Amino acid sequence: MGKVKGFIEYSRKNYKYRPVFERIKDFREQIILLPENELSVQAARCMDCGTPYCHAIGCPLYNLIPEWNDLVYKNKWYEAYIRLTLTNNFPEITGRICPAPCEASCTLSINDEPVTIKQIELSIIEHAFSHEWVVCESPSVKTKKRVAIIGSGPCGLAAAQQLRRAGHDVVVFEKADKVGGILRYGIPDFKLEKWVLDRRLEQLRKEGIIFETDIIAGEDISVKYLKRSFDAILLTLGAGAPRELNVEGRELKGIYHAMEYLSLSNKFVAGEITEKELISAKNKNVLVIGGGDTGSDCVGTAIRQNAKKVYQIEIMPKPQEWNKPYNPQWPMWPQILRTSTSHEEGCERLWCITTKRFIGENNNVKKAVCAKVEWERDNNTGQMRMKEIPESDFTIETDLVLLSMGFLHVNHTRLLDDFGLEFDNRGNIKTSKDYSTNVKGVFAAGDCVCGASLIVRAIYNGRKAAEEINKFLR
Repeated sequence: MGKVKGFIEYSRKNYKYRPVFERIKDFREQIILLPENELSVQAARCMDCGTPYCHAIGCPLYNLIPEWNDLVYKNKWYEAYIRLTLTNNFPEITGRICPAPCEASCTLSINDEPVTIKQIELSIIEHAFSHEWVVCESPSVKTKKRVAIIGSGPCGLAAAQQLRRAGHDVVVFEKADKVGGILRYGIPDFKLEKWVLDRRLEQLRKEGIIFETDIIAGEDISVKYLKRSFDAILLTLGAGAPRELNVEGRELKGIYHAMEYLSLSNKFVAGEITEKELISAKNKNVLVIGGGDTGSDCVGTAIRQNAKKVYQIEIMPKPQEWNKPYNPQWPMWPQILRTSTSHEEGCERLWCITTKRFIGENNNVKKAVCAKVEWERDNNTGQMRMKEIPESDFTIETDLVLLSMGFLHVNHTRLLDDFGLEFDNRGNIKTSKDYSTNVKGVFAAGDCVCGASLIVRAIYNGRKAAEEINKFLR
């Protein structure tokens, strides 16, 4: 695939980002893609490796990466688009927000910089949209079977499109005012502008998928109604229950879960709420607790809201710093320090820090009392155990605390109770290999089953669940 010895002749050249001083003034997209002639050169770096680890190990969607790399190198953009969409319903979204485990698994990553797979993926689909190749694929035969999908995140949307194209009538129920789930209300616009999502939703509507918004399944519509009205039901509810921080002072004003903060920010950017309804970081010292991607999104959002100072603390140890181009843990995802575009914009990061309590003034949070911890391996169990370092307490002045410590499991709502669903030992919906639950005709997929994960896994699970539901209906 690609040019013979292209990986020797050409070096990696990734897309650029808008300058920091410019991008922190708005919530617009940051990426600046390379011209198509330069992308063909980048695609030429794809090796004719015996086992394409990018496809076999790195990509949860099993994208045909070597194939569309070769086609881009040969300037066969339409053929590349066809290959790309054989496995991925929304490459314009994954090409923007997926962390690209495929690149960590690229064979070049053994001792060199990987192929710019993510950039090429995004360029293919944007090229396709610009040439109007992305068209509706309505089913040629209709089965008259009806499927209800609860939740309109990436898993639900992927399943909806696959089921509709299989000939079934599909209705997607969403509790929010607009469709998109975490894509609309959890991902900041500087990573995913919402016109990108709306452009794809327009296609789904034209293909015949019906979206019902502002409906809480289990309350506004009952389980009895769902069972009576649909031949199959798919739950794609996400991992909605955030991990809580049960410490003294948690009840103070100014302490919020990350998704609450981000969703209101996205609504404000979209013009859906006023500034008075916004959780604003303007002129505040912001403390983000949690070092993952959601915490990074909080950092970038707070900076754009003109925060005075932003801290991000993490209870786990600082990952290994790595400035070499290759993957030290090839072909697996490396455990190394990652600096996001938000971190580059201005943030103080601390590791091995635990939060002990919050101190308030007039019922508003003003300080976080923290301490340093160290991690030791238990010789008996082999597990890592945390131990607070004595007399290591310190305080962080803060007016706004954002809890971004991950999710426990799916929200246990009336809907799940009324269905009588079984849960696994983590509190997620228990399913069989075919995505079916203990209730006949009711399926579940995505984060509500496997826990919070990557968008590419959500899309894959949605596609596979649709495949199993199609078998069930037929």
